[in-house]
Amino acid sequence: MTKFTEGRHPGEGLFSEANGHRSRDVITIVAGSGVVAPGTVVGQVTASKKYAPSPVASETGLEGAETAKGITLYGVDATAEDQKVTAIVRDAEWNASTLTYEESVDTDAEKTTKATQLAAAGIIVR
Repeated sequence: MTKFTEGRHPGEGLFSEANGHRSRDVITIVAGSGVVAPGTVVGQVTASKKYAPSPVASETGLEGAETAKGITLYGVDATAEDQKVTAIVRDAEWNASTLTYEESVDTDAEKTTKATQLAAAGIIVR
């Protein structure tokens, strides 16, 4: 029998959000970010106002993205070009076990830092 591995579903970790679409915005993921899964923690690049998976520390060309500002609801492939995607950017609760982090975020302390940054945007990680 063939074994399948199921990935994240769009919005899988969303516990609650504000009425209407107040918690959501359409954001642009910067080209070169690769395949971004649903539930990825993203930060905003200061110069372009686009988003990228949020690394632990500032990276050249992605300055500002090290501060987590949102969570993607859907997956997108931004390997070769910028891609638009809906994200949670304010007033919501998200299941911590369903978050996807940029590869440099690999310790519990770094994940806690990202949760604290998201809380500043009104996104509570539970």
